Amino acid sequence: MSTIGENIRAGRKLRSMSIEELARKARIGVHTIEQYENGEKIPVVQTVLKISTVLDIPASELLENAYQPNAAGLDYELEQLVKEIGTKRAKMILRKAKEIPEEEFLKAMDMLH
Repeated sequence: MSTIGENIRAGRKLRSMSIEELARKARIGVHTIEQYENGEKIPVVQTVLKISTVLDIPASELLENAYQPNAAGLDYELEQLVKEIGTKRAKMILRKAKEIPEEEFLKAMDMLH
């Protein structure tokens, strides 16, 4: 299973781009890019979009195989979060999130992160 960090590194190397060059073009710190590539940190959606633009790779490819689903189709982290907060609460949160336009949702998530 590849992670988003491994996918960022592979995309960067495919473009023969240094970490410093990617950081400069995406306006992200070099240390932050290193943390992503080493799996120490996971980028927020807006950052994934910046990196995908600089690397000229669809964001979906950076995210590809980053989350391994279980037999029910949920990735492990999501499954654990549902267990922690309970199915009923998770359903309520997801139903509400579904009603929010994507742009507003991304802004809210960015503020929370």
